[in-house]
Amino acid sequence: MRFPLALTVKIARHIVKHKLRKTPKFAMVLQLEPLHTCNLTCTGCGRIREYSTSLKDMVPLEQCLAAAQDCDAPMVSICGGEPLIYPKIEELVAGLRTQGRIIYICTNGMFMRKKMRDYMATVFTPEMEPKLQQLVAEKLVTEKEAEAIRNADAAAKAKVVIKPSKWMYWNVHVDGLEFTHDLIVEREGVFKECVAAIKMAKILGYQTATNTTVYKETDVQEIEDMFKFLSSLDVDGHTISPGYDYDAAKKDMVKRLGRDPKEFFLTRDMTRKKFAKIEEWGQLFTIFGTPVYQEFLAGKRELTCTAWAIPTYNVKGWKAPCYLMTDGHYPTYGEMLGTVKWENYGVVDGVARDSRCEHCMVHCGYDPSGALSNKPRDTWINMKYNFGAKPKPYPASADLEKRAFNGVTIGKGHLAEAKAAINPAANARGAFTRKEEEHTHAPAAGGGCGSGDTSQRDDLLAKIKANGTVTTKAE
Repeated sequence: MRFPLALTVKIARHIVKHKLRKTPKFAMVLQLEPLHTCNLTCTGCGRIREYSTSLKDMVPLEQCLAAAQDCDAPMVSICGGEPLIYPKIEELVAGLRTQGRIIYICTNGMFMRKKMRDYMATVFTPEMEPKLQQLVAEKLVTEKEAEAIRNADAAAKAKVVIKPSKWMYWNVHVDGLEFTHDLIVEREGVFKECVAAIKMAKILGYQTATNTTVYKETDVQEIEDMFKFLSSLDVDGHTISPGYDYDAAKKDMVKRLGRDPKEFFLTRDMTRKKFAKIEEWGQLFTIFGTPVYQEFLAGKRELTCTAWAIPTYNVKGWKAPCYLMTDGHYPTYGEMLGTVKWENYGVVDGVARDSRCEHCMVHCGYDPSGALSNKPRDTWINMKYNFGAKPKPYPASADLEKRAFNGVTIGKGHLAEAKAAINPAANARGAFTRKEEEHTHAPAAGGGCGSGDTSQRDDLLAKIKANGTVTTKAE
């Protein structure tokens, strides 16, 4: 099967139950944001800007669990902010599992290995020594960290931890190969850490997934190479969605970066061109997303937005009308469902009901539309896709790994242009205008997560501006 049977059956039962009850609107996935604090600052993500006055606020654990009970979605995507910063993240995962939820932890990957070392310390026995040695040999755990795992004290062994489970996925943000991803997150080394975390997770038996946003400058061939590389790591599945110019992200791009959002985000026509091969990717790789939604992305059909099926709960309550647009917050899921005039949003037959919805084809609004379709043909292709054979991992190779690590690992990180401007004698290649001999991947400029410490890059670029030495493409 393409997806685990237990998970597929749980979601199918949820849909059938509500259809038999003729429930007009119900939740499929809860986007739970326990906090908006992040160790990274996302260029194309408006979260930490939209909620800038409440970045220190957190949703209490009990309130998070109550929100999951309130909407009763079978699946919970814990996002933010960076959810692994949430002090009670382990207790939250445990509480959601007690409720019987499927869990996705949407993370930038920077704290994953620490959380997995915590888990190993609680369960370590001599029988685990070969696995620990493998982690050390592959430089996923240091000798010092291995000793701490072997000799964990009572407090470390008693910690609540995030354990491997068929009901839980690490969902790691990856927006391209090394150069592109590090450029998007504005921090060198993030891609390398994501790969290390995924490798460690697979050795320890965790399920892993990745989520990717496609922008105007995203190179489609690079996305395919990214899928091949991640598949070679035996990643269990992938979410991919078009970059959409929602208000918070647009405002940040103009105010903080002085850039025109049109340079980065996709129109509806652009999305269809970028996703022309999405159905082919869906056969080659384990793409999370119904084939009906894939047809929509490829421009082969229209769908009506069902944002109510993937509601968002955060420090201010139930966010409406959707994950990306904010017209209000509500105390309960039921009040949000009954108050919001859903007929005023989305695109129907190619006509936007709200101008802000015109270019949105994002999964949080349209993927559930594909799953909830009542058309017999749609039901059939969804079942065929879900119960079909899982694509085999793409063969690993030195050439594929070389294409993947095409940035700071080979001395071509995104700080190269700034360093070259300060020290031309170094003859470094421009980071934002480079043309590599070995690769043809154009850097993606746009969203994703950015670093919490961009001081090195910012200082260098400030000197460039002051000296008038060079004009960069993405400042």
